[in-house]
Amino acid sequence: MAEGSYNQFCPVAMAAEVLCTRWTMIVLRELTAGSTRFNELRRGVPRMSPALLSKRLKDLEAAGIVTRAKAPGEAGVFEYTLTPAGRELHPLVMGVGQWGHKWLTSGASLENLDVNLLMWDMRRNLNTRPMRDKSGPRGRSIIQFIFSDLAPAQRHWWLIVDPREGTDLCSVDPGFDVDLYLTTDLKTMTAVWMGYTTVKRAKADDRLVTTGNRALAADLQTWLGLSVFAKGDRAVA
Repeated sequence: MAEGSYNQFCPVAMAAEVLCTRWTMIVLRELTAGSTRFNELRRGVPRMSPALLSKRLKDLEAAGIVTRAKAPGEAGVFEYTLTPAGRELHPLVMGVGQWGHKWLTSGASLENLDVNLLMWDMRRNLNTRPMRDKSGPRGRSIIQFIFSDLAPAQRHWWLIVDPREGTDLCSVDPGFDVDLYLTTDLKTMTAVWMGYTTVKRAKADDRLVTTGNRALAADLQTWLGLSVFAKGDRAVA
């Protein structure tokens, strides 16, 4: 951690040497959100190289923020968990995200679109409870997102939602009958997720079209929810 040292005894400077290297706060965001395995972390930071992610995890381990241990019963698989010092960073990470949502413009946010991050973030924050009485065959719901403005390789995404077992995300057709189709563009879906607009408004403007299970469609805003950083008020210019 000596690289780029501020050479100051001030705790702010010393903490910045650990936390403010490129990508470190984003890795911490993923760890505080519950990702524990390397591939899970990779899905949350798809534009970060595996080599750099590995280095940042080693840096955090050396700083006493993360521990690395073998996953029980899985050869060659490791899990990364936050230490007590790492867990104390949760309010700091949340505070930075909420500050950014409140004070930085939505226009700037919507210039940095990333379908991989969007879908991964929605998967882990989905509220499955309202879906229990509306699930498809065998108690699960299959939601297909169709991003009309993306290239074919990134256009289709599927959420497999089981209120008892959790939610899986697929970018390849899982082969199940779809209960609800959502057709939209990436900017609109990101704006809905970040709380810049609502499902109702996007549908009224024909920027979001739902087809299929009417009960699931009617409750879309409830079970989809919002990004954890979109819960606070935004500053008014």
